[in-house]
Amino acid sequence: QVQLVESGGGSVQAGGSLRLSCAASGYTYRDYCMGWFRQSPGKEREGVARVTTGGTSALYVDSVKGRFTISRDNAKNTLALQMNSLKPEDTGMYYCAITYCGSWQLNAINVWGQGTQVTVSL
Repeated sequence: QVQLVESGGGSVQAGGSLRLSCAASGYTYRDYCMGWFRQSPGKEREGVARVTTGGTSALYVDSVKGRFTISRDNAKNTLALQMNSLKPEDTGMYYCAITYCGSWQLNAINVWGQGTQVTVSL
């Protein structure tokens, strides 16, 4: 079955960096657009970054532009999110997901992983 397993979260001070990873299995990874989402305390889950099937085009929510970089390795079925210059407001649970291309909407496969926690302190 389809599985998405996130890793790489942790606790860092503001200004620090983390690199999140997502391992995908159970489907033809290269055929699907992917995205990173986060849920911060007291807030709804939001899209953070998404990438096309080939990894050549990405889109970011305004709050992370210039600080986060999404990438994928279709040979290894992995998705990454490099997060630099982290801020306390980046704190939350981060998830990868399969999206419709050009949209934050989850693909009909509709699977979430367990997430990985990111905590940024002053």
